[in-house]
Amino acid sequence: MGKAELLDGAIMKDLNYLQLWDRYSALLTEHQKEVFELYYTYDLSLSEIAEQKGCSKQSVSDTLAKCRLLLDEYEEKLHFNKQAQKSAKQQAQRAEAEEKLRALIKQYPALKDELEQICSLVSSERE
Repeated sequence: MGKAELLDGAIMKDLNYLQLWDRYSALLTEHQKEVFELYYTYDLSLSEIAEQKGCSKQSVSDTLAKCRLLLDEYEEKLHFNKQAQKSAKQQAQRAEAEEKLRALIKQYPALKDELEQICSLVSSERE
């Protein structure tokens, strides 16, 4: 595996934890929240966080590892992030279906009323 793939994997992993953070940060302790935010949101290094918090670099590393573990466990049990991703995918599929139906209206004007009715049903499901 090359550097580019490793970097892409690390970025995707970070994005995943930021999504989990959005869903579950309220379940972490104040200390865990602060360390996680300094690392992921403010992009501080472990050393910078350790200096700011008055603790060791290892302690910061351990706290981040614990945060990631907890966030993974919360998602495994509650599935909020997975459900949100599924919902977003379904909304995108409905929007695409509505777009195709609108194109069919232009292509088959004789079916305009029926296709518009279907479009309104698809549209109401998106809301």
